[in-house]
Amino acid sequence: MRIRTDDEIYRVDAVWLGPPKATFPWRARYVAWGVGIVVFLLVLAIERRMNIGFSFFSTAWAVVITIVVTRIICARITHERPLGAVLVMWMRELTAPREKTATRGGAATAARIRVRTTRPRPKQKQPRRPGRGNRQQQVNRSRQPARGQAPRKRARSKEVRGVRSTARP
Repeated sequence: MRIRTDDEIYRVDAVWLGPPKATFPWRARYVAWGVGIVVFLLVLAIERRMNIGFSFFSTAWAVVITIVVTRIICARITHERPLGAVLVMWMRELTAPREKTATRGGAATAARIRVRTTRPRPKQKQPRRPGRGNRQQQVNRSRQPARGQAPRKRARSKEVRGVRSTARP
């Protein structure tokens, strides 16, 4: 089953088949002819800038390249997306701001790593002398039980903070 479009205007494909009774063996839209002429002139200009002389083979390759590029461009052109919109889209893609990929620094190398002949050893702890040290250490020592005594247990309350209980008066 074939579904036909509702719009009568777009049902007609704007193509030029050539002069009457001498048509071309291919179909090309009017837009494709315009794009093809511009692309062909650009390809010839690029060939001249590359110092490729004007000969049969250089012109033949220019025609082949023109056909390929024109088909690629015209595949993106429709009645809903005209040539002007496609060109504007390509220009915006080319000139859009890009994420910076440059990094500071460079490759990591071992050139700046210092190498010692001896392995570093941990520092020896010096014996502590009584009476020296800061005040917090002295306070902590005073709370600890003396040698030979059992450690003091802290009395625990069964009350929960913020909740009154009738257990205690």
